[in-house]
Amino acid sequence: MMASMRAFAEALLKKADITIGGSRPQDITVHNERLFNRVTRYGTLGLGEAYMDGWWDSNALDVFIYKALIADLDKAFEINFASILTITKALIFNQQSYSRAFKVGEMHYDIGNNLYEAMLDPRMVYSCGYWEDATTLTEAQEAKLDLVCRKLGLKHGDRVLDIGCGWGGFAKYAAECYGVSIVGITISKEQAVLAHERCKGLPIEIRVQDYRSLNEKFDHIISIGMFEHVGIKNYHEYFTIVRRCLKEEGLFLLHTIGYARSLRNTDPWIEKYIFPGGALPSIAQIGRAIEGSFLVEDVHNFGADYDATLMAWFKNFDTAWPKLSTKYGDRFYRMWKYYLLSCAGAARARNIQLWQFVLSPHGVVSGYRSIR
Repeated sequence: MMASMRAFAEALLKKADITIGGSRPQDITVHNERLFNRVTRYGTLGLGEAYMDGWWDSNALDVFIYKALIADLDKAFEINFASILTITKALIFNQQSYSRAFKVGEMHYDIGNNLYEAMLDPRMVYSCGYWEDATTLTEAQEAKLDLVCRKLGLKHGDRVLDIGCGWGGFAKYAAECYGVSIVGITISKEQAVLAHERCKGLPIEIRVQDYRSLNEKFDHIISIGMFEHVGIKNYHEYFTIVRRCLKEEGLFLLHTIGYARSLRNTDPWIEKYIFPGGALPSIAQIGRAIEGSFLVEDVHNFGADYDATLMAWFKNFDTAWPKLSTKYGDRFYRMWKYYLLSCAGAARARNIQLWQFVLSPHGVVSGYRSIR
């Protein structure tokens, strides 16, 4: 049985030009033959957990994932025990309900500001950078923040809401460079503590607050890398609340990762270990959810830039690991490496997208001019 499963795996991997025991970047080494049965039963969850357990390694994990995805190997394991369980949970439960909203903050964002300080750029921006004219992570994140400000047409004195403000990277940039005041909300207590420190002396208010409790007016609203935590059952309510809080002439910029096709669940491994309750939207799902609330002024896809962003994050994380290892341990290292590099491979394969939507309540009267 074990030999036949290995033979099946080798034949499948051959379609992606991947060899077990090879020396090329995409090739893998198998340390435990039980890997093949684990992946057959549990799909991508089994693959990721087996990597965390040291059952296999890749010469370049991002290249392996990229090669596997462009060859559609993931489709061979779409239906398995783990995926069925994830889909069932997504259909039955609202995994992003108000009572569950702070779970991802506790599990992902509260694991230690020192980790994120080491991994991210100096402004601690935890979302895709804009690499159009950038050569470093710092330049790419500064360019993205400025792009957002320019797309909204921010001007001195504007009051802006930042839904999912993280460590205050956008808030600090917009306040310093465009003279606006910011209300930033986050579901992470650790983020809020550090954001308070980093934004001290600026017209910035940081709150630990769920978006569903918002009921006040702002000139403009932004949400960068937070919509992935909203969940399909809450999309319509989310946009209704944003519309309620946006002034009639204001603009809303939504920056989100997404899928090319509509799904109700996310990858089981990512859901279990990285973003509990997370879900990536499609353009169709976003389009249905904004009906009655917003008009689409602009859509900008720069998903390919996530590859460079994730690779830069991993380089920073890997370099800093000797100082982080005592706190987090070897299994965390393999988990975080798998997270960053598998996502880089998925972005390279264009399996995941990155969109910035500019939305208005009624349409910009003179017409909105796309800004890049």
